[in-house]
Amino acid sequence: MKVRLYLYLLIIFATVKVTAQDPVFTQYMMVPETINPAFTGLANAWNAGLVNRRQWPDGNRRMDTRYGYANNMVTDQLAVGGTVLNHHEEFTNYNYFQLNGAVSYRIELDDYWRLRMGIEGGYGRKNFNFRNLLLEDQINTSDGFISSGSIDPGVLNVGDKIDFVDFSVGIVVDQENMWFGAALKHINRPDISFTETGNVPLDMFLTVHGGYYLTFEKASLRFLPDDTDVLFTFNYMRQAQYNRLDIGGILEMPTFSFGIMAATNPEGKSSNSHFITSINPIVSMKMGEFTFGYSYDLNISKLGHTQGVHELTLTWQSSHTCNKCDNYKVRLKRNGEAGYTH
Repeated sequence: MKVRLYLYLLIIFATVKVTAQDPVFTQYMMVPETINPAFTGLANAWNAGLVNRRQWPDGNRRMDTRYGYANNMVTDQLAVGGTVLNHHEEFTNYNYFQLNGAVSYRIELDDYWRLRMGIEGGYGRKNFNFRNLLLEDQINTSDGFISSGSIDPGVLNVGDKIDFVDFSVGIVVDQENMWFGAALKHINRPDISFTETGNVPLDMFLTVHGGYYLTFEKASLRFLPDDTDVLFTFNYMRQAQYNRLDIGGILEMPTFSFGIMAATNPEGKSSNSHFITSINPIVSMKMGEFTFGYSYDLNISKLGHTQGVHELTLTWQSSHTCNKCDNYKVRLKRNGEAGYTH
């Protein structure tokens, strides 16, 4: 019985090393709040969104990640918002939930550049459901009766869930057609051990990102509609030994956008490492105040047939303007659309 238990726990704790990594999103440029709390209030209007990501949808390997947010500017400089994240893995029954509040503060550096500083914090829970294990001492071999719980101390000393408080910080510098930022998540390194005597600090997650909008003049490409841009963007992520660099471009038109991103492994740790791990096409469509996005991560590494990663986004940005409100002065880009001006 104990051998079975310890083998199972070995698999679980090996999985903990993997699931300690934060979920990542392909369409971070559609929902930048996923990578940096300093983007809170970027749209300068009431806005909200949802992300649904399904990785390796074939059977037991499926991983589902869902994210939601809402935020707005409350003064000329201050923005507040909230985010919620839930990640579930089918094979291990692992679940990660986090509910955060976010605040950002904007400083006008000059007529063009702005500095944004953000902090995000809240409550997190990781759950493995160890109590669902059926062990040998629960089975009565004479009549087949199964008791409700095991008396094995190896199980009794392992908790089903971890509750923790988590904080992240970030900065962004931006102007009309360009932005650069960096964020550091889990700065307090909460303990995520499933045992009472354990101590497993959550690794900090670093992300460095940027974007540049290339705007076409009306006479340069006549077959494109007015207000067409190309967004060139990158997002570098690092957590412990895990690293990833997403880089690519998106053609953004007033109602329709499409592009392609490449997920790369710039710090390959072995000779078998691939530099490019997936190619990710992205499309989006704007309908009134709503923007719908879809991306598919096409795996090109040696993982084999995984059926890729499907990601859906739905964002809403209020079209309400207020000529008497000071917090509608700054013109910003968000998903290819200009913000609001006084």
